[in-house]
Amino acid sequence: MSLIQDFEQVLETALPRDPSFRRIEKTAIDSCISDARRYASEGLKEAFLFSTMRLLALPDNGHTRLIPNDAISVLPLRFVSIGTAIQLVGTAPETTAPRGKLVAVNGTPLSQIEAASETFLAGTRQRKRVIGSIILVWPYALARLGFSSKDETTEYRVQDENGQISEFEVENGHTVPASTLYPRNEHGRGDPAWTPERLVETKGWRGLGLAILLPSFLDSGEGALPKAISGAAEQVSVCLEKKLLIDIRGNTGGDFLKTMPLIDAISENASRQVVVLVDKFTFSAAIVFVAILKHRLGPRLKLIGEEMGDGLTFFAEGGSLDLPTSGAVVRYSSAFHDWENGTSDETTPAEIARQLVPAGTLDLDWELINEPTAEDAHGAFYQRILRSLRN
Repeated sequence: MSLIQDFEQVLETALPRDPSFRRIEKTAIDSCISDARRYASEGLKEAFLFSTMRLLALPDNGHTRLIPNDAISVLPLRFVSIGTAIQLVGTAPETTAPRGKLVAVNGTPLSQIEAASETFLAGTRQRKRVIGSIILVWPYALARLGFSSKDETTEYRVQDENGQISEFEVENGHTVPASTLYPRNEHGRGDPAWTPERLVETKGWRGLGLAILLPSFLDSGEGALPKAISGAAEQVSVCLEKKLLIDIRGNTGGDFLKTMPLIDAISENASRQVVVLVDKFTFSAAIVFVAILKHRLGPRLKLIGEEMGDGLTFFAEGGSLDLPTSGAVVRYSSAFHDWENGTSDETTPAEIARQLVPAGTLDLDWELINEPTAEDAHGAFYQRILRSLRN
């Protein structure tokens, strides 16, 4: 097998089946194909991967992208986008580094690196922030963008919560598999291996409200998600509380159709006030969940947090390609979604088209960043949000 065979899979499967490329000028596609093919023919894996990232980022559709995490090695640092900053939240074992907000890499301000890497990252501004952290620890990418150091180390400058600046260096040869620090579905938690213990968690305060944590809509195939959603729907249906908080921060999506019983249960009470907590790690099906609720509840639903990771008009479904030579994964789309206007086209599956609603825009009612994460938020934070709702 060769990189050329990897690339042929992309050209024969992903591009023809993905309707998001229909909006891109052929000259732009051909230029990116030429670059990626050249690097593939020369056997330059990282150059091939980076160029293919550029190709698949052309439609600005975050569901279509090359995921290099399983194919590359990175410096042993875990950066995560928190609020408007990039934070160093962890390291690989046997690596120490001061925690804090990233200010510069090799003397270059972070904002300049983010601007230069934008065309290689797929999706909205928020999605780029989520998936772009890996570039900051990928020596090849930094060099390709023109931000490598002159020696064999990479220098980082971070600022702690007290404003103190620290600088440290990492040898470029000291790398670890990227997948150990950067999961395919980036959730924003400090532990890259985090997975939800339960698909639904509830907590109530008598006279104040009920909180429901929904960390993921991914189903294991064993019926865990429908069962969890059914249980939550039953609890909502019998709940006498007039206030409901739903936390879907960090929910990267899955199958929204399996969440419809919960949406129905939430919607059946005409006097209930609902607040939904979202963040930039809220993607895909989780956003559809919010869109349908917003359409049904109107002003009774309040959206709190930060701008989500996807917009309301996107391409999804499709499939994944495992590229055997490089080890990378390609996600491609096959279906059009428009939850802003409630429209579909010939690519939209019938079962999804039947649920499409014109949700309009999902503007935040209250912007909150750097708040307790979903797994730490049970208690004072949830209660404070519920108290902020009018009786």
